[in-house]
Amino acid sequence: MEDGIFFNQSKYIKEMLKKFGLEDSKPTKTPMSTEIKLTKDDEADSVDSSKYRGMIGSLLYLTASRPDIMFSVCLCARFQENPKTTHLEAVKRIFRYIRGTSHLGLWYPKGTGIETIVYADSDHAGDYVDRKSTSGVCTFMGCCLTSWFAKKQMALAISTTEAEYVSASKACQQALWMKQALIDYGIRLDDVPIMCDNKGAIDLSKNPVQHSRTKHIEIRHHFLRDNVQKGNISIEKVASEDNIADIFTKPLKREVFNYLRLGLGMMELIMDSDSSSSQK
Repeated sequence: MEDGIFFNQSKYIKEMLKKFGLEDSKPTKTPMSTEIKLTKDDEADSVDSSKYRGMIGSLLYLTASRPDIMFSVCLCARFQENPKTTHLEAVKRIFRYIRGTSHLGLWYPKGTGIETIVYADSDHAGDYVDRKSTSGVCTFMGCCLTSWFAKKQMALAISTTEAEYVSASKACQQALWMKQALIDYGIRLDDVPIMCDNKGAIDLSKNPVQHSRTKHIEIRHHFLRDNVQKGNISIEKVASEDNIADIFTKPLKREVFNYLRLGLGMMELIMDSDSSSSQK
């Protein structure tokens, strides 16, 4: 459009709902219930794994324009080997959510600045199967969302501080990659701020004296502290309710979910009556 780019996959959503016979399903307000606790659930009945994988694959493709379903899709994707009825119900809820929000997309306004900021968060011991934490990271350039992911951590974190520190470490990788990518366009950023809502993780990144208490954290994550000392990045405190990466780590209540979804830059396209112009 004249004032920016609107990125949306509503046509794909329509085809996907029809493919899996969910075009008439009842819409929901959030992609996942806060009450849900997905486990391997050996007592539940098994479902068709090929259909389940097909649904997950279709949803993963959709996350290119729908970061709001990233966490719920990645969580359900962990059970592709032996899916049960409980897992299928969770996937169907995601479909019901996107059916009611098919016109949502990412808005990239024209003339945005190049100030880069990265949000990092984690849900400590959020996986009910192996109790590993989930990291969520998203990168903004100006007000535009440029990259995001939700990923289960490799090592088992024994404290919230450790889980948040590992997430901040992953955010540091994103920040350094963004700085390097912008150099190709002749743009050099100073230190990139990483927003974290855990004071312990922030102190750990700045204070080498605390190293004796963190020997169990893998060495590869300590390059976060190294880059803070070099001035490549800075770790800053953000209020938990304003940490946008929270949407990538756990199921949220409707009000919180809608607030953070708006923070991602997701909007709905409204066509004018003459269909010649559009607005958010």
